[in-house]
Amino acid sequence: MSQDKDSSYSSKSSKFIDRFDDVVLGMFAFAERGLLLLIGVLAIVAVAFELAGLAKTGDINLADLLLLFIYLEVLGMAYAYYSTHSVPVTLPVLIAITGITRLILLSKDSEPTQLMYEAGAVLLLAIAYGALTWASHQFSRK
Repeated sequence: MSQDKDSSYSSKSSKFIDRFDDVVLGMFAFAERGLLLLIGVLAIVAVAFELAGLAKTGDINLADLLLLFIYLEVLGMAYAYYSTHSVPVTLPVLIAITGITRLILLSKDSEPTQLMYEAGAVLLLAIAYGALTWASHQFSRK
C-alpha cells in the first residue's frame, strides 16, 4: 500500500512538473515572438526615419544604401526566425560584412592600418561565409 501511495504521489508530481514546464515554455515562446515583432517594427521605423532623412537632404550615397540593406537583412533574419524557428547562420555574417563595409566607407579618411584591419575583418567574414555555404551544401540532407 505504501508503494501505491508513492507511485500516486510521483505521478501527480510528474504531471505538475510537466504542466509547469509547459507554462514556462509558453512564456518564453510568447516573449520570443514579442521581441521578434518589436525588432521588426523598430527596423521598419528606422527605415522610415532613414528614408525621411534622405528625402530631406536629397543626397543618397553608398553608405546610406548599405544602412538600408542592413535593415533589410535584420528584417529578413527576424522573418526567417519567426517562420522557421531557426536562423541560417549566414545571415548574421552577411549583416556583419555589410556593417563593416559601411564603416569603411564612412571612415575612409582614417589611418591606413585601421582600414587594413577592417578590410581584413571583411575578408575573414567572407571566407567564413564561403565555408558555411559550402558546408551547408555539402552536408545538407537530401
